[in-house]
Amino acid sequence: MATDVDIAEAQLSHKRWLTAPALLCITLFGMVPLITVMSYSLMQPSEYGGVVPKFSPDAYISLLFQRDVFDDALTFSPDYLIIFARTVAFGAATTLLCLLIGFPTAYFMATRSPDTRNRWVLLITIPFWSNLLVRTIAIMFIIRDEGLINMIMLSLDLINAPVGIIFTDFAIVLGLIYSFLPFMILPIYAALEKVDFRLAEAGFDLYASRFQVLWRIIIPLAMPGIITGCVLVFIPTFGAYVTPLLLGGGRHMMIGDLIALQFGSSRNWPLGSAFATVLMGFVLLALYIQARKAMGVSHG
Repeated sequence: MATDVDIAEAQLSHKRWLTAPALLCITLFGMVPLITVMSYSLMQPSEYGGVVPKFSPDAYISLLFQRDVFDDALTFSPDYLIIFARTVAFGAATTLLCLLIGFPTAYFMATRSPDTRNRWVLLITIPFWSNLLVRTIAIMFIIRDEGLINMIMLSLDLINAPVGIIFTDFAIVLGLIYSFLPFMILPIYAALEKVDFRLAEAGFDLYASRFQVLWRIIIPLAMPGIITGCVLVFIPTFGAYVTPLLLGGGRHMMIGDLIALQFGSSRNWPLGSAFATVLMGFVLLALYIQARKAMGVSHG
């Protein structure tokens, strides 16, 4: 006769088998490509693309130093660091602006009736129905010199000549906000939807101001959604390729464009792999920090 322990072990073994397809997909389509990229970063570049299977740390050295073609001396080069810093700055600006726009929007959605909430969720998810490239090109038509924004300002006599919006840092951040704003709104909305807003009414009954209710009641309850939204916005901006390429005109390069350049016209696969490996490490660090904060919020 089977004991309770035997039954529990059998159920656990059955659950492990159920996870086998997911583990297989993660291994084949996740771990194997990552290991391949990391391996390429420690090899020598081939003349016409690809790699030569010989160990070389030159790709990582090239991230910070430039080798002289005559005496092979190394000199510090901040070019790649500038691109990385620009990417961090764009990511931080995009995340902050998405939060400032997304939190009030999510709060508004969460305080509506259930039917109205569903309509707003539908409107927020509509941009996902079209390709990112199509949406980015649509923004180009809106902000270009002959676009909708300049035409409206010219017709209202607010300006005398078209304002150069496209191919600027502002255009890139605008495109990133448009691309990733739903990733901020939806997690915050999911957190606020579960909030009992009678707690806010209790705060008002205790003579708390609107700011105090927001800061000490609403925001702490929405913090899991805020943290998740910030991660879902901040991390994808590092790999953004289409938006900075089209809206920045290639003059404001981000690390995603730099990686694509190394695998494309530059034909330096080890250097591109090194950039991808460093980017992956930064993303894993951000995810680790997010997990620690999420655990702190849940325990608090």
